[in-house]
Amino acid sequence: MNIKEQYIPSYDIDATRSDFPVLRRFVRPGVKLIYLDSTATSQKPQVVLDAMDSFYRNSNANIHRGIHTLAEEATSLYEHARKHISSFINSPSSRQIVFTRNTTESINLVANSWGQFLESGDTVILSEMEHHSNLIPWQILADKKNLRLEFIPVTDDGLLNLDVYHDLLGLEPKLVAFTHMSNVLGTINPALDMIRAAHAVGSLTLIDGAQSVPHLPVDVQELDVDFLAFSAHKMCGPTGIGVLYGKKKLLEQMPPFMGGGDMIKRVSLRSFSMNELPFKFEAGTPAIAEAIGFGKAVEYLNSIGMQKISEHEHNVMAYAMERMEEIPGVRILGPSQNKKGGVISFTMEGIHPHDISQFLDSYGIAIRAGHHCAMPLHEKYKVPASARASFYLYNTVDEVDHLVYAIYKVNELFKI
Repeated sequence: MNIKEQYIPSYDIDATRSDFPVLRRFVRPGVKLIYLDSTATSQKPQVVLDAMDSFYRNSNANIHRGIHTLAEEATSLYEHARKHISSFINSPSSRQIVFTRNTTESINLVANSWGQFLESGDTVILSEMEHHSNLIPWQILADKKNLRLEFIPVTDDGLLNLDVYHDLLGLEPKLVAFTHMSNVLGTINPALDMIRAAHAVGSLTLIDGAQSVPHLPVDVQELDVDFLAFSAHKMCGPTGIGVLYGKKKLLEQMPPFMGGGDMIKRVSLRSFSMNELPFKFEAGTPAIAEAIGFGKAVEYLNSIGMQKISEHEHNVMAYAMERMEEIPGVRILGPSQNKKGGVISFTMEGIHPHDISQFLDSYGIAIRAGHHCAMPLHEKYKVPASARASFYLYNTVDEVDHLVYAIYKVNELFKI
């Protein structure tokens, strides 16, 4: 009996799918959309779209600056969303939730603000599986401040080499920054153990949670992580908004990332005094509607349950791996199914990933092709690019069957 025959979802997948208008779309006559690209960006449920539309129709005003009805409504909605997001990751306080544009900006905020405390010769540990967003900010800072960057290797089976990691901790790094879940391999890294080991040598920790927070239960207090970065658009929310969580003491010590309105208490011609947390990091008019949509997105995810979502995605991914491993010429990158989330990156012998993606699109199947903003990792696997199918709370095992059928058709087309 295969996974499909024995699998019973723990929530109503059909009802969930009906919440997402785009999943009803036909991308061309007779060809219905099968969306397998949620690692790049997720689709949005109607409740998120409605929340943002309602704000613009009924309460549109700037926040924190007016005392009229609309301004007070907008401020309340915005700060209510912050509280929902704080609760979602179990932050001790909503004041530790800093709104940014995305995960990339959150990491850059840490590099440019907290990074000012680093000195020449200090060590920062990263990994070989990082997204460019968790590589380039540290490369820029290392060039500027003469820092030492070291990297946890990726093993042939797609896991971090933890023996080397523990050896690197002997360098007494100031920061260990790593992805919780790889956007290419799907590898779920042992964050709790890695954070404890880093703290034991006096290092701070930063987690790139762009892929983990949308798909797994993440508790910042349980992890004891110092910084966590994630984005709304990968977790049923809008684009253009993300979060930096930080421990209160660290955020209080850090200087502002940008200057302007809302991050100040008082300004004179020659000096200013900073606002309190989190506002000292939120200069200028923020993405108000997007924050409201973000708050509604985490409400929606909570209504289903993150553990149920995680289990469903794992089952869909495991079934997909089971089927895809049967296809001639297919190579799946990364670890076994029990050590990864709902991501499958693969190559096909003699076929460029862009050709795979373009052909699958003719069947209405949306996947990603390229280096997925992880060029060093692809170099590690000696491939220029890969095709990536990724799964979320609204995907089904039947969609996997369509994917597998289309991949077989790719083989027929290229006579593999």
